[in-house]
Amino acid sequence: MRYFQPVSNIHPTHRVFMFLQGPHGPFFSLLAKMLAAAGVQVWRVGFNAGDQAFWQQADRYIAYRSPLYLWSEAFSDLVAEKGFSDIVLYGDTRPVHATAIRKAHQLGLRVHVFEEGYLRPHWVTYEREGSNGHSKLMQTPVDQMRHALQTSTLETPPGPSHWGDMRQHIFYGAVYHLFLLFFNRAYPNFQGHRNLPVRQKFKKYLRKLLFTLPSLLRRELESRRLHLAGAPYHLVLMQLQHDSAFQAHSPFTTNKEFLDQVLHGFAKGAPRHHLLVIKAHPL
Repeated sequence: MRYFQPVSNIHPTHRVFMFLQGPHGPFFSLLAKMLAAAGVQVWRVGFNAGDQAFWQQADRYIAYRSPLYLWSEAFSDLVAEKGFSDIVLYGDTRPVHATAIRKAHQLGLRVHVFEEGYLRPHWVTYEREGSNGHSKLMQTPVDQMRHALQTSTLETPPGPSHWGDMRQHIFYGAVYHLFLLFFNRAYPNFQGHRNLPVRQKFKKYLRKLLFTLPSLLRRELESRRLHLAGAPYHLVLMQLQHDSAFQAHSPFTTNKEFLDQVLHGFAKGAPRHHLLVIKAHPL
């Protein structure tokens, strides 16, 4: 059976890439152009109006509009029709991606996984097969990592002098959810991978975009107060509660559970003159 929009047939080349959902913005579209310039075929399977809006190669776009439970069979049909050799995706725990990865392994396809950078927000992480809790690093002992780094002949590129611009991320997030909110009628069966309603996510991004400057000023003042205090402090980096790394790869289900453990542990074990600094997630 066919569960996707009909597209023109082409002769497959040695490498044919299927792009699934990517980060908000033009990153996946630009990456696809680079791959196409290298001589491979690239297609994009989109699941909502936001996916479609940021894909510039309209003749290489396949709209999936059927229910999620039919996606596994549709994926196999696509692979058979187009001769896909690789799949590229952003976040390996989204239901559409988890299903695609399982089928890709059965069919012998290469799996390329991008994710929010481990050093955020400047970097995007790339790994084969999985990221976060599914990363091969999770099965790699620290001693083995240390040995690999010591014997590597590759030079580590220097880190940036400043973090990436979160305003761009927030802007593209707002635009993406704008398309989901007002232009998604053509995708009636779309189900988001997070339990946060689209309208609420759009309001969140819009609010962050409008209040970026006051937030920057407030954070700068708080940072100055912290440094002037001169006391030792312990930094707690917060994660979004609905993030896949939090829900799929941590023992917590809510941020409250995490903070309860941190606060009780700090109150019990930290010296009285130490401070606890909680850094909220940028979003």
